[in-house]
Amino acid sequence: MVKVVGVRFKKAGKIYYFDPHNLEVDKGDNVIVETARGMEYGHIVLGTKFVTDEEIVSPIKPVIRKATQKDDKVYEKNKEKEIKALEICKEKVEKHELDMKLIDVEYTFDNNKVIFYFTAEGRVDFRELVKDLASVFKIRIELRQIGVRDEAKMLGGLGPCGIPLCCSKWLGDFQPVSIKMAKEQNLSLNPTKISGICGRLLCCLKYEQDFYEAIGKKLPHEGQLVTVTDGKGIVFKVNALRETVTVKLEGDDAVLKEYHLEDIKVERSGCGKNCPKKTPEVAFKEPLSPEQKKELKSLEE
Repeated sequence: MVKVVGVRFKKAGKIYYFDPHNLEVDKGDNVIVETARGMEYGHIVLGTKFVTDEEIVSPIKPVIRKATQKDDKVYEKNKEKEIKALEICKEKVEKHELDMKLIDVEYTFDNNKVIFYFTAEGRVDFRELVKDLASVFKIRIELRQIGVRDEAKMLGGLGPCGIPLCCSKWLGDFQPVSIKMAKEQNLSLNPTKISGICGRLLCCLKYEQDFYEAIGKKLPHEGQLVTVTDGKGIVFKVNALRETVTVKLEGDDAVLKEYHLEDIKVERSGCGKNCPKKTPEVAFKEPLSPEQKKELKSLEE
């Protein structure tokens, strides 16, 4: 077991583990830590705890000290310089007529390097831009291309739900999200309804996926033969959230009744002619066109 504290360098950024040594630090403290790119100013979001060797990346770096008032002033001054640096870089990008969108800028705590974050459709030859910026700032320049998810995380905004974006408020790491999740959660495959302001699939599709996978193993499929208290029938509709199924009972009259999972016995020996092979959390009646499939696939990239 290794004694660590969890440190963030940006709001809703990834949490990194550091060795506190014998320092008395706790959640909420600002600290100076040693990183791969030098000394950095961070915020402790996880107090002292013990983790296994498998949970850390060796060698673990140390916490140098609690941030002093001088350190706080340096950090605030860097933030002020970043605003001006972003404006200067935007002017240089226009001057060189580069097809790129500047998103953010960051000074390292020791002022040895300034990092510019940008998005672009493809590769950008920014060698002349770097030379131009180096002549202005007189320090090392790094231009880092990021994706649209990272852009949304940095800029923030409101999601389709009407609240601030998860990625910009608390979500440290992006989790893989797929169209399969939207299907299993009975969501419309309309790209405007299942994508965020970044143009990619909603991160929140991941939140309930474990539940849908678990309940999908218990519930019968649409079209499957089942036995209920009123006799036998074919599953017409599945409601995963309520853990119920609507059954079309056998007989001359097309009677539809809803039953809870506990009141259903699945006939393993057979199922209706439309019984699907996979967990059918959704039964899409209209086949997707090649254009729709291509558009949905682009949301996962």
